Amino acid sequence: MGKINKMTQKMGRELGLVAALIIMIAIFGLMNPIYLSPDNLLDIVDQSTINGLLALGITFVIITGGIDLSIGSIMAIVIVSVGLLLTKYGMSPVLSIVLGLVIGALIGAMNGLLVTKIKLQPFIATLATMSAFRGVAYIITKGWPVLGVPVSFRAMMDGDIMGFFPIAILILIAFALIGHILLKNMRFGTFVYAIGGNEEATKLSGVNVDFNKTLTYAICGIGAALAGMVMLARLGTGEPTAGQGYELNAIAAAAIGGTSLAGGKGSMVGTLLGVLLLSALKTGLVVVGVDAFWQYIATGAIIAVAAYFEIIQGKFGSIKSKFFNKKAKMLTP
Repeated sequence: MGKINKMTQKMGRELGLVAALIIMIAIFGLMNPIYLSPDNLLDIVDQSTINGLLALGITFVIITGGIDLSIGSIMAIVIVSVGLLLTKYGMSPVLSIVLGLVIGALIGAMNGLLVTKIKLQPFIATLATMSAFRGVAYIITKGWPVLGVPVSFRAMMDGDIMGFFPIAILILIAFALIGHILLKNMRFGTFVYAIGGNEEATKLSGVNVDFNKTLTYAICGIGAALAGMVMLARLGTGEPTAGQGYELNAIAAAAIGGTSLAGGKGSMVGTLLGVLLLSALKTGLVVVGVDAFWQYIATGAIIAVAAYFEIIQGKFGSIKSKFFNKKAKMLTP
């Protein structure tokens, strides 16, 4: 019983998200039965893959107490770069994917170096690179879209297994699983949480804070690269304008999933559930006939509610701690 209680406390936020997701699906299903059809439910998950890959990547950065506003622009650079490698230079899909991941990691690491070596605030650093990277995407293609993406690449990144199950979902699950292992089973994950909890104390304990923070930005870049390549495969064209505004949805999904914007807290499971909740909400609003413009209001409201939930949770934890400390003093002879 004690173990069950500890597990329930540890996964309280995740269990709450599962309950919220089930309730939301039930409500939209009652409003329109089409929402509960297997095709629509699978489509909700499929539509969440691009935002999910971005959100999983940025979760690493947010746990350290940072932020990355440039992920949409990193997406654009990877999209046009991989698109040109495939169409103009005739590179194989596999090698193009590998190079796309390398490009994403290197660009992400650049953000990390601006934060750790140049000592810029993450918000300012990535705000600057958001604009600069977008300009690079335009320069690479001279503002023109990349056309004629090979069918082989599209099938590899956004095809279907057995004719109905999207490969993009498997990519999302694989990235989430790798991220979970890194955070929960590796020393790197311990360092990431420690940096977000108290960076100065972590540095004094001998951890290479700069290296580990830069690595989180590189992982964030890999998430953006995967998202970009899925989008490239899905649309069949590489637009330098792609990914604009996607950072908001990624941050919202991470915040909904319990990743503290102050750092030190977050999980891959929570972020995945946050992504699904956001996707289910947006799809539900469309299915029941709500104007798509309201989606922006809903996203902003969700970020505010998620942030306020953290405040309430913190106050509740403080009250609970004081109560048990008082009780322990009373029981002490």
